[in-house]
Amino acid sequence: MEWILNKLRKKDESDNIDIDMSNIPQHIAIIMDGNGRWAKRRNLPRTMGHRAGVETIREIVKTCSKLGVKYLTLYAFSTENWKRPKEEVNALMNLLVEYLRGEVDELNKNNVIINWIGDISKLPSMCQAELIRAKEITKNNTGLMLNLALNYGGRDEIKRGIVNIVKDVKEGKLNINDINEELISSYLDTSKMPDPDLLIRPSGELRISNFLLWQIAYAELWFSDVLWPDFTSKHLIQAIKDYQMRDRRFGGIK
Repeated sequence: MEWILNKLRKKDESDNIDIDMSNIPQHIAIIMDGNGRWAKRRNLPRTMGHRAGVETIREIVKTCSKLGVKYLTLYAFSTENWKRPKEEVNALMNLLVEYLRGEVDELNKNNVIINWIGDISKLPSMCQAELIRAKEITKNNTGLMLNLALNYGGRDEIKRGIVNIVKDVKEGKLNINDINEELISSYLDTSKMPDPDLLIRPSGELRISNFLLWQIAYAELWFSDVLWPDFTSKHLIQAIKDYQMRDRRFGGIK
């Protein structure tokens, strides 16, 4: 396909990095949006838009690794995405399996850790098996952690956390007076990660879409009109440059 050839012909834009390497976001979260519109504009099936989006994932993961980002969380499939046509959902699940099988060795070689957030028990068994396999293969790596948000919703995550807190209180494992923000965070899917410093949403939409609702309380938000399949390292670096120009006070005064 022409779009694949264009991706391959492109010079690696992360080779020309004009940012403060001492102030790289530790955790970047991205709402990958615009695959369907990208395909529609080219009179292609929506599934081709999702495939084009995978090429972008490869590029962004590579750049984040090069920059020293510690955590990259990608919104891959939400709890609401089950409402989409069955054919599209099946295609997305097959694409997930294809991506993991095709990329795990390369990611492992590049010291990337594969992880997930969300309730994957609702995913097809083949998806669960490949996720577990990829996590096992990469578990001893020390570089970028790639978090795939799958069957994930911020409200669902908080609900699951509350249920487990209540269960532990009822079983005497936890005192109700011990409940504070830190404890609640420890019951979420991201319990062992820092909160995102930077949240990126391409495609022109200006909403959070139920993504990391608890964790992004003080994240810097960056929006772009670029559709996800057209999103490149150049856009990522621009987002980081803008992030570095912001004054992060976390409610205080400098």
